[in-house]
Amino acid sequence: MSFVPGQPVTAVVERIEIQKLSQGPNLVLGFCIGGGIDQDPGQNPFSDDKADKGIYVTRVSPGGPADVAGLKIGDKIMQVNGWDMTVVTHDQARKKLTKKNEHVVRLLVTRKTLEEAVKQSMSRPGPSPAPSPFEAGNKMQRRRNLKHLTKG
Repeated sequence: MSFVPGQPVTAVVERIEIQKLSQGPNLVLGFCIGGGIDQDPGQNPFSDDKADKGIYVTRVSPGGPADVAGLKIGDKIMQVNGWDMTVVTHDQARKKLTKKNEHVVRLLVTRKTLEEAVKQSMSRPGPSPAPSPFEAGNKMQRRRNLKHLTKG
């Protein structure tokens, strides 16, 4: 994802703040990453540039802290709490994200298109559509919503 003057913008930048969830002694973010300067960029399904060694979001737990904050699969993580993540190993990125003394993670991410960002921002207020271990009663709430939508 690089900018070429005179060409349309193919990525947007978004700030995302994730409140870690306490699960016993652990603080959970609810997402997984892939990539890093020590990984094979040819295996990255999220970048058209097969030389891109950035850190990407590979999984987001439905209803988890990252999902609630608006993080999406395929987002490229540029910064974590102000730290540059563009030239780091996979392990360095993981350590920055999982610091035990930080209960909030502030990310700067790039997303492929403006259209994706607009869709995401328009859909934020609603609950996650998939069942989740993070949301008690999610299935029941969906049934209530479905009944409401199908009436007259």
